[in-house]
Amino acid sequence: MAARFPFPAKVLAAIPALAFLASCVSVVPAVPPANAPAASAALNAAALGIARAPNIEFYGLLPRDSAAALDAFEASCGVVTRRQDETGLTRPEDWTLACANAPGWPRDNASRFFATYFEAVRVGDGQAFATGYFEPEILGSREWRPGFEVPVYSLPPDLVRAWPDDVPEDQRTGRPPLGRFDANGDFVDYHDRTQIEEGALAGRGLEIAWAADPVEFFFLQIQGSGRLITPEGEVIRIGYAGQNGHAYTGIGGVMRDRGLLGDGPGQYPGSMQGIMQYIRENPAEGRDLMRMNASWVFFTELGGDGPLGSIGVPVRGESSVAVDPKFVPYGAPVFLSTDRVEARGLWVAQDTGGAIRGPNRFDTFWGAGERAREIAGGMSARGNAVIFLPRGTLDRLGIN
Repeated sequence: MAARFPFPAKVLAAIPALAFLASCVSVVPAVPPANAPAASAALNAAALGIARAPNIEFYGLLPRDSAAALDAFEASCGVVTRRQDETGLTRPEDWTLACANAPGWPRDNASRFFATYFEAVRVGDGQAFATGYFEPEILGSREWRPGFEVPVYSLPPDLVRAWPDDVPEDQRTGRPPLGRFDANGDFVDYHDRTQIEEGALAGRGLEIAWAADPVEFFFLQIQGSGRLITPEGEVIRIGYAGQNGHAYTGIGGVMRDRGLLGDGPGQYPGSMQGIMQYIRENPAEGRDLMRMNASWVFFTELGGDGPLGSIGVPVRGESSVAVDPKFVPYGAPVFLSTDRVEARGLWVAQDTGGAIRGPNRFDTFWGAGERAREIAGGMSARGNAVIFLPRGTLDRLGIN
């Protein structure tokens, strides 16, 4: 999906050198810096605590930024007016008035829409940490052929949720774990990345396509969606269908712990591009490093105008942001003021990710193409965040 504007309002200055990469299951495989906000032990935003922030006019919303955010918000209305909010802050009916007026609101005055129907709130201390993700474009094929030998698997039917026999009945709370039943009828872990790469799923008819480059496909799995471009020019869009139940390991964090990333002699840049460079220059070590991430993502072929976020709405480049839905309501506009100029401005919460946990943790979506890849691959921004909630929410919650 291309960016909505050729010169987005968020890009107000030349793109700086890539900063150190932060962790994200849907983005780039590293870890946050030591001063990044930590996940809170609070169950949600209401338990953590919120405070009224300055009026919407205070933030100086830019016209293009606001128009794109209004489009994204309108697309989310079918969700926010029906779905229960995990943050404990809003109710479905709170969004009705804004959603009713979004379709006909003039986009050239979109900033006034947000000032009219929203009020700003700070969750916890509001100190934000943001990374970036994008929709990769890699070489692929619908059929196996020489040079296209990396299988892209659909969700296997034997991947199920169940309780192992050794888990007592009184401890079976929440969702059961993912796994499979073996030949003896025992519930066991599902095949991990190494086992799948070595052929555990081969010959079962699960291949929906074949990728050309195992390294590029590894990073596409981390993003969770992407485009396969065939030699004939066909574009095959694939999106997240499920995961094998094994924990995600950010290999960038492993590399940093080993002293492989940094600015010193012999070190590689702390970005997705630097990590890929190391893997290509050290293929045996790189393969072992990738296999430390036992998580494997399964895909489905997509139609429509963009990759789907976790609420089933297409995410929009430079407007959609992934959040922890326990701390930011889905569909809520989010204003970021960060030390990375590209990330500053208005976003809409339409997605989440396995590493996007805790208050004020954000993952900005940048669309597809080389520019998106470059920005997302090096995005590591710190600053402040405010959430826009429907007017009247804070009074109902008793927030002065």
